[in-house]
Amino acid sequence: MVDHAELVQSLVRASHEFDSTSNDAERNCWMAVHRHVHGVLPSEYDIREIDEALYLEVLNARRAEMAILE
Repeated sequence: MVDHAELVQSLVRASHEFDSTSNDAERNCWMAVHRHVHGVLPSEYDIREIDEALYLEVLNARRAEMAILE
């Protein structure tokens, strides 16, 4: 079983998969969490909720990673 910290890091890595279509960290983290929660990428008008706390953890971890690289 994956612990929570490993899940967050795996979703940060997954968010980078979307960098080729958009360099927007917020969007890419949201898409990675959406796919994790619902099993599919969101459609254009997808209004299904995601775990907001998990999304914010992933976004903060990605921003911290980006700060280290700068």
